[in-house]
Amino acid sequence: MITQTAPAAPKAPAPLAARAARRRRPRPSVFRTFSRVLIALIVIVQVYPLAWLFVTSLRSEHDFATGDPFALPKALTLENYARAFETGDLGKNILNSFIVTMGANVLIVLLGMMAAYAIQVLGFRLSRLVRGLFLVGIIVPVQIALVPLFIDYSTVNLLDTYQSMIIPLAGFSLPMSVYLFSSFFEYIPRETYEAASLDGAGPYRIFGLITLPLSLNTVVTVVLVNSIFIWNDFIFANTFVLSEELKTIPLGLQNYIGAMGKVDWTATFAAVCVTITPLLLVFLVLNKAMIQGLESGATKG
Repeated sequence: MITQTAPAAPKAPAPLAARAARRRRPRPSVFRTFSRVLIALIVIVQVYPLAWLFVTSLRSEHDFATGDPFALPKALTLENYARAFETGDLGKNILNSFIVTMGANVLIVLLGMMAAYAIQVLGFRLSRLVRGLFLVGIIVPVQIALVPLFIDYSTVNLLDTYQSMIIPLAGFSLPMSVYLFSSFFEYIPRETYEAASLDGAGPYRIFGLITLPLSLNTVVTVVLVNSIFIWNDFIFANTFVLSEELKTIPLGLQNYIGAMGKVDWTATFAAVCVTITPLLLVFLVLNKAMIQGLESGATKG
């Protein structure tokens, strides 16, 4: 007699605990932990001075002078900000810095983008040599141009004008801008330009309708990188500005130095907080676009 064996019962599903164990992420490696600690330290080093500056700008002058400069304030006050605007013409200084920064950035973006477009996209004989000459300009110190520019400005009556600051600031920022734009233009597919040429578009139309819209993130990067340098410029403004009406922020902060070198520190810190706030806000808003501009190689099609 043949006995029929019963079919094997299906295996019981794995316990939930075993499934959860499989889905667990691997423990962070030593390198990842070290990276996070290093990033945290860098953030602390970057943020602490700004936090200390803001807190100190809210301390009373007596509290800062008699107490520990790095201690927390005993009481908060806004008198320092009022005194900052009374001591110096802070509003006029901010307006002058804004005009100089915007004027220089317009020249930097237009000239830098057109130069990179001619070198990288249009191409011509010795274009690599021209690009190399632009890159050499990065290592040229600004100090060597002060005396020749001062003589030339005095000859053509450009001293004590916005142009006397805008022109050299734009000129010394062009090499890095040309490098950033030309590096980005390398990753725009050549087929895009060829298709536009077959449709009858000339170089100017291609520049305005294709290259410029694709370069918006790089434009933001160039503007932000150069704005930090231009906004904080002291050497050109101190050399070419002779009147109080055209003083920028770095020159205006000198007004808080009193007789015998006495400095109103709390008012100075309040003035610095007011002057750096616009730049920080713009940087925070456009931070993502700046990162995308620096990583323009990822746009390669």
